[in-house]
Amino acid sequence: MAGWAVSRRTPQPLEKPWGLYLDIGNPAQLGRHVLPEAGEFAVRAAAEAVTVPNTWITVPMEPGDVAPWLPGGWVADEDESGHLMATDLRTTNPVAPDGYEASSEEVRDGVLYLQVRDVAGELAAKGQMALLGEAVVVDRVVTEPAHRRRGLGGFVMRTLADRAVARGATLGVLGATDEGRALYETLGWKRHSALADCIYRPR
Repeated sequence: MAGWAVSRRTPQPLEKPWGLYLDIGNPAQLGRHVLPEAGEFAVRAAAEAVTVPNTWITVPMEPGDVAPWLPGGWVADEDESGHLMATDLRTTNPVAPDGYEASSEEVRDGVLYLQVRDVAGELAAKGQMALLGEAVVVDRVVTEPAHRRRGLGGFVMRTLADRAVARGATLGVLGATDEGRALYETLGWKRHSALADCIYRPR
């Protein structure tokens, strides 16, 4: 989660008895408890410590399996939950699809940002990654709706991997949606566990 905090420019995680806590400050997600292991005691302890709505808990398990452990006011949100994925990074020297180019690449505060634009200069796709020495956390990979199904997502991922390897990284990690997982698996990323997102939404 340290890489996620670097990428999203949130304060560094705080240690809790059950794992880590991120202060996010977004109205839809004020904070997030991250549990490194799936266990009923840890889930209940984290949930019972929460008093503020729109606080999240992320657990490496299926949403349906964690739901019975949650006290009242909590929901294991199937739509928000995803997958923890990782890969051994390698260089592939990707080429942008016809009509596109990687137009912007910069590193700020330990995060590399990549943009892809079309011939008219319109932003078509983007992604970023937090640089953590031998590991990187890939984040916010997005292809704009008008430019989808043209290979831009794969180009962004491969380009980020090349830049990571050039900086000495060997391991890539990310949290994926169902749609993202399908793309990343075609690029050699492996799913290591489910990621259940539980949200405190008292009536």
